[in-house]
Amino acid sequence: MDISSTSSSSSSSSDEEIIVLLNAERRRKRRRFWVHPIITRREEHGEFYRLIQELKMYHVSRRVDGSQSRVRLNVEFENILQQLAPSLTKEQTHYRKPIDPEQRLVVCLRFLSTGDSYRTIASSFRLGVSTVASIVRETCDALWHCLRDEHLPEPTEEMWRSTARRFHERWNFPNCLGAMDGKHIFIQAPANSGSLYFNYEGTFSVVLLALVNADYRFLVVDVGSYGKALRDGTLNVPPPSELPGAPELGKVNHVIVADEAFPIFNYRLSRARRISENVFGILSQRFRVFQRTLQVQPSVVDKVVKAACVLCNYLRSKGEDQNHATEDDHDCEQPLQGFEHCRGQRASVEA
Repeated sequence: MDISSTSSSSSSSSDEEIIVLLNAERRRKRRRFWVHPIITRREEHGEFYRLIQELKMYHVSRRVDGSQSRVRLNVEFENILQQLAPSLTKEQTHYRKPIDPEQRLVVCLRFLSTGDSYRTIASSFRLGVSTVASIVRETCDALWHCLRDEHLPEPTEEMWRSTARRFHERWNFPNCLGAMDGKHIFIQAPANSGSLYFNYEGTFSVVLLALVNADYRFLVVDVGSYGKALRDGTLNVPPPSELPGAPELGKVNHVIVADEAFPIFNYRLSRARRISENVFGILSQRFRVFQRTLQVQPSVVDKVVKAACVLCNYLRSKGEDQNHATEDDHDCEQPLQGFEHCRGQRASVEA
């Protein structure tokens, strides 16, 4: 009995000694570099100071479609930079020179437009991996807060009425407040998340629920939730109104077209509903980060998605989506038969 207790106490004391030695060894290890020499030569060999500057000389980075530029933005880049500069400017210290706002915006747009990993972008721009991660997170957050009030504001009743008029003019679908659809943004499974982000397709994702207008612009976006504001009726939806050419039907509620709200019973409804799918296609083509599995935290995914949505609206308002036209754009140039001629053999009309 005494022998076993003695042996157990000696083994525990030896374990404690090993732990103390390991901790002391860790404390003795110091970083080889405060800043790695490769990163200190950023201004000589980094992509921002070489390739990007050469592209700016030849105005390649100002092309609308981005076909010859990794930045994938046009002359509006300077306008966006001017709005974001106060939020992205860092204080200069005696230890190191901060990364300027222009390079921060370029790094963020490179991530959005290509979906490259943080490590790939860090190697190309001669930045630290953690630096790239913080740049993407902070710049996406700045994009959202600086542009949302103008390009993705909270809808008012007049905005809803304007949207309904536009749906009637362009898609021959009256009293429509928008087309709704959802998109899975695929992510790497977060640690210790269980089945929280697991979807029916057998992958992990964050859901983007979006309501879009007749001109391929986002009206409302909801990332990672279930449209609570729309369900609670707090979005200033206008009251019922009469259908054009059918006053005998009385006032009819406004509607939102979607996949499972009701069956696709005719081409007119199908064409109006397809707008939401087209918008997601435009989003993925312009920002190819959504064609890959995002290897970032869900909180960063939310910032990335919101920044991409508000940038899409910004570019749409500047008329920079000429190369993202769809078949429906050409189809809407030939208006369908007037609504007053499409009521069929309704009993209310026959009476």
